[in-house]
Amino acid sequence: MARTLLFDLDGTLLPLDLDTFLQGCFAGMARRVRRWAAPDELVRLIRDAVADTVNNDDPHRTNGAVFRDAFMSRAGRHGEAIWAGMEDFYEEEFGSLVHLTRPTRLAAEICREALAREYDLVVATNPIFPESAIRRRLEWAGLAHIPFRLVTTMENSHFCKPRVHYYREILEKIGRAPEECLMIGNDVVEDGAAGEAGIPVALVTDCLVGSLSDERPPARMGTLADVLKWVKRREI
Repeated sequence: MARTLLFDLDGTLLPLDLDTFLQGCFAGMARRVRRWAAPDELVRLIRDAVADTVNNDDPHRTNGAVFRDAFMSRAGRHGEAIWAGMEDFYEEEFGSLVHLTRPTRLAAEICREALAREYDLVVATNPIFPESAIRRRLEWAGLAHIPFRLVTTMENSHFCKPRVHYYREILEKIGRAPEECLMIGNDVVEDGAAGEAGIPVALVTDCLVGSLSDERPPARMGTLADVLKWVKRREI
């Protein structure tokens, strides 16, 4: 039985269509930096920097440091201005994207019930966003006051999903064995990769991403409402 529940955020605790949400992010950033970069150029810069961050193997460099270096190395002479515009977007405009999400009261209820049954809780969201943006999404989900043991961000993480190193780093930080945890997420590949670290996986089907594989079936599958039932019955 699990002692720690690892929750994905986007599409799990905070239902949304990730592609639509990211398009909203890119559009907002593009308006901020249009003096220095065309929208397509900005998206390319971000996606290339994210790819470098996902592929990083250096355990001594945070995702934030890797992303910034990768971005600035490609951004040219206007790199600092573009970066400042992106920071302004997160500070001043990111909060308006809540309309692209579908918050549910189930998220807070699940977390409260889990805490009452003495589970430790971790937000194991892919750490390719700054902490400010992740905290804002936790607010949208009604989870701002939940005492999570760890929230993975680009500032405190050194690896990304679907790398197995991401999950091993979490285990090291929280001092848990893989079998003491359960990864609860909606992405077959990114969240399913927890299985490579020996962590059982429960897939949430409300916003399921990807196709199931017979090679690595999840330990459980169900809706967020099902997750609440599992927690209440302490079946996980």
